[in-house]
Amino acid sequence: MEAVFVLELAANGALTGLLYSLVAIGLVLIYKSSSVPNLAQGALTMMGAYLVLAFAQQAGAPLWLAIPLAMVAMFGAGLAIERVALRQLAGRPIVMILMLTLGIDIFLRATIMAIWGGTSRPMGLGVSYDPLFVGPLLISRVHLIGASITVGVFLVFLFFFRTRLGIRLRAISDDYTASWSVGIPVEGGIALSWALAAAVATVGGVLWGEVQGVDQALSFLLLKALTVAVLGGLDSVGGAVLAGILLGVLENVVSAYLDPLVGGGSRDLVVAAVLILTVMIRPHGLFGRHDIERV
Repeated sequence: MEAVFVLELAANGALTGLLYSLVAIGLVLIYKSSSVPNLAQGALTMMGAYLVLAFAQQAGAPLWLAIPLAMVAMFGAGLAIERVALRQLAGRPIVMILMLTLGIDIFLRATIMAIWGGTSRPMGLGVSYDPLFVGPLLISRVHLIGASITVGVFLVFLFFFRTRLGIRLRAISDDYTASWSVGIPVEGGIALSWALAAAVATVGGVLWGEVQGVDQALSFLLLKALTVAVLGGLDSVGGAVLAGILLGVLENVVSAYLDPLVGGGSRDLVVAAVLILTVMIRPHGLFGRHDIERV
């Protein structure tokens, strides 16, 4: 029975980790094109979820239509953020751009709270919460659906990066100057990465909104997503998916045994420990590219 218990913890942890990966993919997309960790990704996730509710509850659109409408709106918001704010700091020190993304995060969270308030709202996707057994293991249906969607998103991007446009984005991430020299519009590529990250954040916001409700807590997913992105390698989408699974399993299994000893709250401790150890021991992550420069 102990083995079944651990296996159940690991399976559900892996599914949860894939949901973390869905938020982390947005971080990776932006970092690949601009080398900037986007500290506003959590706020974009929350904003996407609230836009879905706005289209569904206030505009009266069915959820199957509200979700793509919100994704289109967030795609436009990502383009606007890059054009209005980020592009103005082109060539400035990275710390200034990092602080700008933090400012965007605070601004978006404050604006959303001013418009919708702090009350938690259900997403209402209609997912059944009846027990689902896979053999002897009890599996969460909503996490299973979310994990499947994450894998689907990963496969879409895997295909996308093999298209002509995807190759341009990869070239931009490799070398700005070389991309400019062959006529690749670098600014447009970075704007597209922000737009795609914002659209993906909407999907993450919808799924996490179903799991825990739509409120300001969605923005705090940034810590988990950042840990996943750093662990997997900030420039690796596949690394983010695998790192999400690893973090989810560690978090679920370790906290199940540690919580009774410390009185709870050990999930965040596990995440913080993974982030700190990764930065100290392997700063480019498990699957990230380690560039060596000749000086």
